[in-house]
Amino acid sequence: MPLIAENISFLKSQIPSSVRLVAISKTKPVGDIIEAYNAGQRYFGENRVQELLNKKDLLPADIEWHMIGHLQTNKVKSIVSFISMIQSVDSYKLLVAINSEALKINRVVDCLLQIHIATEKTKSGFSVPDLYENLQSEDVLLLRNVRICGVMGIASFISDTNQVMKEFANLRECFHSLKDSYFRSGIYFKEISMGMSGDYAMALKEGSTMLRIGSLIFGKR
Repeated sequence: MPLIAENISFLKSQIPSSVRLVAISKTKPVGDIIEAYNAGQRYFGENRVQELLNKKDLLPADIEWHMIGHLQTNKVKSIVSFISMIQSVDSYKLLVAINSEALKINRVVDCLLQIHIATEKTKSGFSVPDLYENLQSEDVLLLRNVRICGVMGIASFISDTNQVMKEFANLRECFHSLKDSYFRSGIYFKEISMGMSGDYAMALKEGSTMLRIGSLIFGKR
């Protein structure tokens, strides 16, 4: 069995079938993505628009692409026609831009609200107070061409597992609070995207429904 296929098989044996595995293919060549695709992988994540556009047409049309990196509003138009999910919605301005471009082509785009849970200031995401302030505006809930499906967060890149677990727990609690306050009737609001190659086991313990895995798929195990 080729290495990438073996890695995917191993990961799927470690995670519940209800948890979605998103293969982070940024910087990876088309050949590696094809190998993962041939092993049954269909969800792939990219963090740069131009790299995604360069790869997309060289790969099978049934791949479901996830944008996981910071997305500038002026780049939304380039991906809105095909993107399966934008996980990295980190501002109200971006949410409005996605809605506007999706409206032009009569499409509804699935999005996650990226929440800043890490100790590092450089990571993107809503602060919890800013997020609640934006959601209290009726304008957000009236955006008809975006579908807010849950939350996404990136934990601190540190060796303190207690801190990482605390950050994942905070994201889970935020998800449930948002669900109860704003999305109680939203059947689509069900995703907690947290956990990467180095911390996915901890994320699963805290209720992750979606893992973003790169090196454990495309690297040596």
